Amino acid sequence: MTKRVNLGKSDISVHPIGLGTNAVGGHNLFPNILDEEQGKNVVRTGLDHGINLLDTAFIYGPKRSEELIGEVIQEYKREDIVLATKAAHKFVGNDMVLDNSPAFLKQSVDEALGRLQTDYIDLFYIHYPDEDTPKAEAVGALKELKDQGKIRSIGVSNFSLDQLKEANQDGYVDVLQAEYNLLKRDAEKDYFPYTVENNITFIPYFPLESGLLAGKYDENTTFSDFRAKNPNFQGQQFLDNLKKVDQLKEIAQKYDAETAHIVLAWYFTQPSVDVLIPGAKRPEQVQSNLRAAEVNLTNEDIQKISAIFA
Repeated sequence: MTKRVNLGKSDISVHPIGLGTNAVGGHNLFPNILDEEQGKNVVRTGLDHGINLLDTAFIYGPKRSEELIGEVIQEYKREDIVLATKAAHKFVGNDMVLDNSPAFLKQSVDEALGRLQTDYIDLFYIHYPDEDTPKAEAVGALKELKDQGKIRSIGVSNFSLDQLKEANQDGYVDVLQAEYNLLKRDAEKDYFPYTVENNITFIPYFPLESGLLAGKYDENTTFSDFRAKNPNFQGQQFLDNLKKVDQLKEIAQKYDAETAHIVLAWYFTQPSVDVLIPGAKRPEQVQSNLRAAEVNLTNEDIQKISAIFA
């Protein structure tokens, strides 16, 4: 059995591979991507194969991802599941605004508890910082909810290092979620020294850079969705990235693993990256992601991968 890891300073123990559910319930980045029963089956597959951390958010759907997960978890023992969700977005007329005010965060937790059909959330994140609320005040509101038993641990997402430091001035933050992958490695210098020192778990999102690092594409692949605006998927940069991924494929063959497994296994060798939450759109992808926790890269291969993506 794969060893469990704790989320930050909390006593919450998780399988190192969780499940990112932004495709469950139709995310605004991926409209109409999965029908709802497919989405629920993806979640069931994770829970049936040892994953216990489900990562969702108000904005996935919006609301629908939380609702579908809430339906699925009724079929399982609640204490076996670690639910993570996030809030910060609200609709004002047709506009979406960010709100980290204590009143809004407390309301968001209560509403999420209803959608998830549970009486506590294991990890609650402030999804994005707003411009006005002092970060320590926002986290202080979550600490009150933690003291009340409504949430068990506190996370922030998409915070800069300075915002993270302000949010964590009382030591309450357990988890930081931010973008990090082999093609976007700023976190190594921006965040890792601080997260290591303060026992904060760093959970990367877009770990496979929307499939690019999984070796899914070739030079003839074109993109009409959000990837069309990402420089990593365009022109010479895209071709250069494909060459780097080809070198990963050679390493993967040695381990009888897929390229994605090698990439995910490399992240586990980085400081404070104890948990990964790759997404999935099909049950077999969930099972495949789990294999990454079983790949033990040699020091030579760890350095080789670092050098390819230096």
